[in-house]
Parts: sequence; structure tokens; C-alpha cells
Amino acid sequence: MTGRPMSRRGLLEAAVLAGPAAALAGCSADTGPVWRLRLATGAPGGPYNAFGKALAAEAAQAAPRLHITPVSTSASVDNLRRLGDGSADLGLAMADAAEDAARGRAPFSRPAALTALARVYVNYTHLVVPAYGPVRSVGDLAGRSVATGAAGSGGQVLAGRLLQVSKLTAQRAVRQRQLGLADSVRALRTGTVDALIWTGGVPTPALSDLARELPLRFLPLDEQAATLRDTYGPVYTAVTLPAGAYGLTAPVGTIGVGNYLLARSGVPQPAVREVLRVVFDRWRALLREVTAGARLEPRFAVATGDVPLHPGAVAYYRSVYG
Repeated sequence: MTGRPMSRRGLLEAAVLAGPAAALAGCSADTGPVWRLRLATGAPGGPYNAFGKALAAEAAQAAPRLHITPVSTSASVDNLRRLGDGSADLGLAMADAAEDAARGRAPFSRPAALTALARVYVNYTHLVVPAYGPVRSVGDLAGRSVATGAAGSGGQVLAGRLLQVSKLTAQRAVRQRQLGLADSVRALRTGTVDALIWTGGVPTPALSDLARELPLRFLPLDEQAATLRDTYGPVYTAVTLPAGAYGLTAPVGTIGVGNYLLARSGVPQPAVREVLRVVFDRWRALLREVTAGARLEPRFAVATGDVPLHPGAVAYYRSVYG
């Protein structure tokens, strides 16, 4: 990756805080404007869907002027396209897919006018096989069937890159099955696929349930994490599936990638500030069903790489944290 952007501190200092006006859904002389925002999430039962529902519920309790409607989608890539065409106001996306959209890299045909509100938590990549099966390393996947995530999801993008850097393309190609998490789990349980690749919080409940039915092996991805970082930049990090999760007796190194809460640039600054107030006031409830033990801190939240912060987010962080 070439030419990293200026530091996040520089972005905070340089951003112009007066953004374009946007139409409000409703207004009252007594209560002020009411903001109605569509939040593109993910498939029912997945972590984005859970986060979106939790954010809508917490906003309803803590911010009467803020009405968030979660919309089920195919996740990251779908969400980014919806933000681009204006059919969503807010959206969740994995950092790698969001940066591809911001730069106009495939699968996006042109740079998207995206803004970030926060980096909210980190996804952990799970490469899962039956414990007593023949696959004991990433290389053993050659020629086998692998569930790589739903079409239109950021997980599918990461899985494709993981297979590419593992040289599991061309003559050694795996047979990719674009399946969502529930279908991937079902396929692994029945032997329809030899492995599944999933990126999400730890523990992911569907995988915890599967581990109680079927002994599993989680393949280490330390080498691939380093290669992805060298190839695509710091959007990818080395993280560890902890001992105890899924019955693991020892930690397993894997690939981490952040998740961004995003907004189209036309969302009014006061609405963005109100969204972030709810996010930071209620982060424990928002992350409870997504990833155990996660925290949301400002120095972590502003690290959104190539995706610039929305001017309302800049104003929020400067007013609250200086």
C-alpha cells in the first residue's frame, strides 16, 4: 500500500466543522429536529444485525430525537453500496472493504464519498475444520470445498485475500462456497464443505454451539496475517483467539480487522454527534452480543485509516475529549 494519509490527529485538527445542511425528517419548536436514520447492518443472527438492533434500542431510550431503523443486508460490501447510492444513512463495514470503497478498488468501480463515525470493534478470523478430519494446515485446503462467507459480505473479501496469499488459487484452488454463517455451520456439520472461514467477534455463538456438537480445529493464521499486512497495510493486524474460547486449550494466532460505523456525508452534524453520544454512553450494551470483553475507547475509535471522519464526528471527539 502506498501513501498513508495524514495522522488522525491531523485530520481532527484540519477538518472543517461546518458541513452541508441536510433535510430533517421532522422538527418541533419545543424539541428541535428529529433525525430518522436508516442503518444498514447485516444478515439476521449476525453480529452487525445484533449491533444495529442494540443501537436502535439504546437510541430509543437515550435520545428521543434520534430514530434509527436497522435494515438487514448482506453486510459490508452491500452496506457500502447502499451508503453510496443514498439508500442508507448509516452503515457497518469491515475496515478493508471500507477502504476499498474509499479508494475505488474492486469490487467498487469508483471512490465512494464515505465518512466514518468510529472504529467500533475488531473482527477475528476463524478458519475452522473438523478436528479429526484430514485438514491440519492451510495448505491442506488445496482442492477442497470451503465456505468463504456470503456474497456481498466483507468476510468474503477477506477470505478471498486469505486464499490468495496462501497460494490457494489457480492450479491449487479451493472450491469456494459463498455461504452466510448459518449455512456455513450447517455445511461443515453435514460434511458438505471441508472448512469454513468466518470473521467476527469472539466467541461467535454459532461456532460455540457447533463446537459443542462437533470437535473443531482452528487453524493458525499468523503467517497469513503478516503477509496481508505487508500487502494491504495496517488494516490487518495479528490477533489471538484466546484459550477457553470454543474449548481451545491454547491460544491460536489469527487475522484481525476493524469494523467501522459509517455515515453518508449528508447526514447532519448534530445527528452524528447524537449517534456518537449514544455509542459511547451505551457501548457495553452495544458490544455485549457482538464480542466478549471488547471496550470502546476514543483513541481506538478514531483510527479509521483511509476513511475520513465525518465533520460531526470530528466535532464530537474534539468537544468531549479535546
